Amino acid sequence: MADLMDALTSLAKRRGIVFPSSEIYGGLRSSWDYGPLGVELKRNIRNAWWRTMVQLRDDIVGLEAAIMMSPRVWEASGHVAGFSDPLVECVNCHQRFRADHLPGFHAPQSGHEEDQSTVDMATKPRCPSCGNDRFTEPRSFNLMFKTYMGPVEEDAATVYLRPETAQGMFVDFQVVQQTNRLKIPFGIAQIGKSFRNEITPGNFIFRTREFEQMEMEYFVEPGADEEWFEYWVNQRLQWYVDLGVRKDNLRLRPHDPDELAHYAKAATDIEYEFPFGWSELEGIANRTDFDLRQHQQFSGQDLSYYDQENDRRYLPYVVEPAAGVDRALLVFLLDAYRVEEAPTGSGGTEKRTVLALHRELAPIKVAVLPLSRQESLVPEARRVHDLLRGKWMTKYDDAGSIGRRYRRQDEVGTPYCVTVDFDTLTDRQVTVRDRDQMTQDRLPIDSLVGYLRERLP
Repeated sequence: MADLMDALTSLAKRRGIVFPSSEIYGGLRSSWDYGPLGVELKRNIRNAWWRTMVQLRDDIVGLEAAIMMSPRVWEASGHVAGFSDPLVECVNCHQRFRADHLPGFHAPQSGHEEDQSTVDMATKPRCPSCGNDRFTEPRSFNLMFKTYMGPVEEDAATVYLRPETAQGMFVDFQVVQQTNRLKIPFGIAQIGKSFRNEITPGNFIFRTREFEQMEMEYFVEPGADEEWFEYWVNQRLQWYVDLGVRKDNLRLRPHDPDELAHYAKAATDIEYEFPFGWSELEGIANRTDFDLRQHQQFSGQDLSYYDQENDRRYLPYVVEPAAGVDRALLVFLLDAYRVEEAPTGSGGTEKRTVLALHRELAPIKVAVLPLSRQESLVPEARRVHDLLRGKWMTKYDDAGSIGRRYRRQDEVGTPYCVTVDFDTLTDRQVTVRDRDQMTQDRLPIDSLVGYLRERLP
């Protein structure tokens, strides 16, 4: 399984999907750039989420809140005081780690910073860098990035890069509800960047310090929250299945009472079986009225909802599905990665690498491949490409043999390749190759757009 992550990381860099940021300067740990194909894949994931969560629903609207907000927001939410991880340091090589990410770690008693002699040697944690088994006592490490607004670096000018997009939807709850005349239940959705100063980021783009979230806060009447919580757990699981993730690689993991966040009445993770084990893909939480109540208390503003039909006011409960664009992208890539036997023109077989991405997510929908670079063929191939490029994201590729070009498009998940050959000049037909079935259909150019519209979003 670890080989799969290595193979995918290599493919992602080789094909310009994802690669290390500022690599010519040695890179920056846990910082990644998305190349031309990665940009398209991310955009398609965002669009698929937005279409499902906002466009196709009457009860959810969108928001784009500022990244830098009043520091009082983060005091009210509890992030200033409590958004932290336990940090330990290896006493040998001085590398730092999250204590709860070291299997078998037991926090030492105060005053005995590296004494873990009472821990069974078989379960003693080891430093991933040097193998040492002695660590400092865990200390709290706040995950928020702090900066200063204005020319003077002083406490009064302190602001934070947001660690989540959710709080923008809570502080804007009232203005969004009133200006759109929304009745509960309703949701506010947002896609945007968040920042967390993670102690141990890693596993490619699984955990990074700069990432993009897709979150929705669904405001409901108290008492209806449990029903809506179950509804959104099932809806969000089905979204991944509908976009091609194999159901056997997904599972639901409800949180035990002792691991619930301080604001949560209930929480369930949608987990995926990554090469490094089962881990969270998306979280759905019942946040109760915690956030609205906190912001009401800290701001002094009444954030209650007026129920006209029943002539009463109350603070809504909130159900929150929260997903990461980057982590979802990793899952879609991992689940789509295949190495399989493919027939050759000579009657034999060869291995082909293919990303069997859902057609809604595929970065390139159609590749146009002229059989030759001969002058007589190129204008017709260009005309076919121009016919398609205004309707889908396309690629014109004339470098190398036709078989090599098919393999290149397979590797990046392109569902259809259209080959323009010398017969096209007389019969006005092209050959369309299907990525998954590897079938080829010959059809008139005039029918090409209709043929693809039946098969592509």
